[in-house]
Amino acid sequence: MSTTNPRVVIIGAGIVGANLADELTQRGWTDITVLDQGPLPLAGGSTSHAPGLVFQTNGSQTMTKLATYTVEKFKSLDVDGAWCFNQVGGLEIATTPERLADLHRRQGWATSWGVPGEVVGPERCAELHPLLDREQVLGGFHTPTDGLAKASRAVTALIRRAESRGAVFRGSTRVAEILQQGGRVTGVRTGSGEEISADLVVSCAGFWGKALGELVGMKVPLLPLAHQYARTGQVAELVGRNDDLIEARLPILRHQDRDLYYREHNDRLGIGSYAHRPMPAQLAELPEVNDDVTEAAMPSMLPFTEEDFAPSWEHSRALLPSLREAKIDAGFNGIMSFTPDGGPLVGESPDVAGFWVAEAVWVTHSAGVARAVAQLLIEGRSELELHGCDVNRFDEIETTDAYVSETAQRNFVEVYDVLHPLQPKLSPRDLRVSPFHARQKELGAFFLESHAWERPHWYEANARLVKELPPEWQPPSRDAWSAMFHSPIAAAEAWKTRTAVAMYDMTSLKRIEVSGPGAVEFLQRTTTGKMDKSVGSVTYALVLDRAGGIRSDVTVARLGAELFQVGANGNLDLDHFRRATPADGSVQVRDITGGTCCIGVWGPLARDLVQPLSGEDFSHEALKYFRLKRAHIAGIPVTAMRLSYVGELGWEIYTSAEYGQRLWDALWEAGQPLGVIAAGRAAFNSLRLEKGYRSWGADMTTEHNPYEAGLGFAVNKKKSDYVGHDAIAGLSDESVTRRLACLTVDDGRSVVLGHEPVFLDGEPAGYVTSAAFGHTIGKPIAYAWLPASAVVGTSVEIQYFDRKVRATVTAEPLVDPEMTRIRR
Repeated sequence: MSTTNPRVVIIGAGIVGANLADELTQRGWTDITVLDQGPLPLAGGSTSHAPGLVFQTNGSQTMTKLATYTVEKFKSLDVDGAWCFNQVGGLEIATTPERLADLHRRQGWATSWGVPGEVVGPERCAELHPLLDREQVLGGFHTPTDGLAKASRAVTALIRRAESRGAVFRGSTRVAEILQQGGRVTGVRTGSGEEISADLVVSCAGFWGKALGELVGMKVPLLPLAHQYARTGQVAELVGRNDDLIEARLPILRHQDRDLYYREHNDRLGIGSYAHRPMPAQLAELPEVNDDVTEAAMPSMLPFTEEDFAPSWEHSRALLPSLREAKIDAGFNGIMSFTPDGGPLVGESPDVAGFWVAEAVWVTHSAGVARAVAQLLIEGRSELELHGCDVNRFDEIETTDAYVSETAQRNFVEVYDVLHPLQPKLSPRDLRVSPFHARQKELGAFFLESHAWERPHWYEANARLVKELPPEWQPPSRDAWSAMFHSPIAAAEAWKTRTAVAMYDMTSLKRIEVSGPGAVEFLQRTTTGKMDKSVGSVTYALVLDRAGGIRSDVTVARLGAELFQVGANGNLDLDHFRRATPADGSVQVRDITGGTCCIGVWGPLARDLVQPLSGEDFSHEALKYFRLKRAHIAGIPVTAMRLSYVGELGWEIYTSAEYGQRLWDALWEAGQPLGVIAAGRAAFNSLRLEKGYRSWGADMTTEHNPYEAGLGFAVNKKKSDYVGHDAIAGLSDESVTRRLACLTVDDGRSVVLGHEPVFLDGEPAGYVTSAAFGHTIGKPIAYAWLPASAVVGTSVEIQYFDRKVRATVTAEPLVDPEMTRIRR
């Protein structure tokens, strides 16, 4: 494969494919061929009928930045003087108190991510959008930089520009086969039998992407779903305001309480609805793509079902009285792509090198995603972190047709719902359970779900302990939002962990086995830690990208001369390690999560619980901190690792799944005289923040280096043979301009939940990453990215909905900084 100007075939000439060709050619790659089964420039996919609303604000910083780049890029495009982006602004209105509160939360996100916006009152809403019935509106969130993208026109502009740099676009050309040899793509074969050679093939086929993935045996977890869009006849109040060139002057409007949005089409309104039943589309049942595509008829536009739209029409006429004299002139059910978690799908096939996907991307994020993919292809990394977009983020169960279908349809239903950060799926549930699940249910576990794993957050069996809490451990009452999916039982579980002993189910954490004669060298190259240590050592290390960004943090346990267990951060780590293995077969990488299980036994009485059950020595001298031991507990073979993410004495105790329930029962029974409890993730999260332990993906990502994240200690200064070394070689704790800072909330009771903006000297200066109530210290804790000038003692404010909460930058860790409790 040529590294200077590789041959690239892009499948799909919609808004993503055309953007990608533009981004690649802008960077000097010119051997680009873009193929589409439909005619150009109106190929008949989702782009061709997209209403083009671009609302930038999202709870995800990455998704917001993808949208912001799209806005800036489209503003610079035109076709013969006609606009590709009409920056009319956006207005999201609230008709319920709950929605109004959520708009304040959204405004906080906008502030965190640098998008201008304000929450305004009913009068201002009516000024901005005179068609509104002011009496129904409680307030609105106005974002002046949002607007309308003319997707089909933008495609024309992008095609022209990419062609001027050497790209070739071919319509009416269906890809029938992805050619490959030796596990790498070599090109494509079209429906006519023509072969086009390629070093890279990128699928930007939208809802057809699943079928293209199947050509290389790749599961692309998306579901095509129809979404209703209608156009009214002439609206009297709009007559004379616009023309066919301007098209719209009013801000785009979202009425999320009724799952509706609105935009002008000259003197008519377009109405989009998510209020109807999910309508999955079967690709085999869609009309064939041919050259007869028009703006009014294309394969991605299904017949309008008036009965589904009828309630939305009545809600629209109630909100916008001018529609009471209007009629629906036309409508269609347009096909879009939905995924199990609502995010895009970006990345390379795990099995066929050179086959990439950029799917389930809406117009809002199209240019941003295309830039990120271009950076990945050319530079090997994106300047924006993409873990929430990576196609390989899902575990196998999450890519099955049944799981994708159910979760994608649920995401369609909930697309405009007010969702709590801990909001659990109602279904499917109980797909992945640890061997302790039956015992946990007996103890009244309240489960939340992550990657289809059931994870206890607290146990109702511990409710009695709340009354026994000493006064200093009594948690304050919470506001309604932070109290959702929370229980004061978490305080009791934290108390028992700090004062007695508790058992935590750690089974859902990803475990990867790395083995073979090249294992030491492999881990030495892929992590920042020293790996050639004695058998029995455990090392906390970082996995960096070439620019020194943190792509993961891991614990690496040396079980044998050529055998390691890596505690990782999910399927992305598994995918990364598999790709990095040498071609000579000297290293094997295997996911062992499902066949194993883990109990964290932590607390000052942990040794009193474990030692009597084993003939091996569990004393501090025999098993020091960050060491492991093969042992037997109650006759069960285990691997005990002296680790503690709650900051207390204890071990992560691993065994195979077949022994799991027996291990739980043995520990539980032996611990009764010691007051042992089962404890959940709510207490765990509180305790880990008190110790300053970071959570990858929340507290730090590829956008941060180790020293900014406070993890310089995990970089072995004597090493230089790992990925990312050169990028961070000159850095230190003193060289950073921003830092992950520990905050404690001054009022002692306001619990924030993450992504809230932080103000320094009255100006937005950063945002919250992780937060929880610190039960040991009796104060809420928040970690936040802030300028390095915000030293210990600095006073800041956190915007929580519509109020400011004062907080103070505090030295970390907050509990046991001398580490005496953990090393006793």
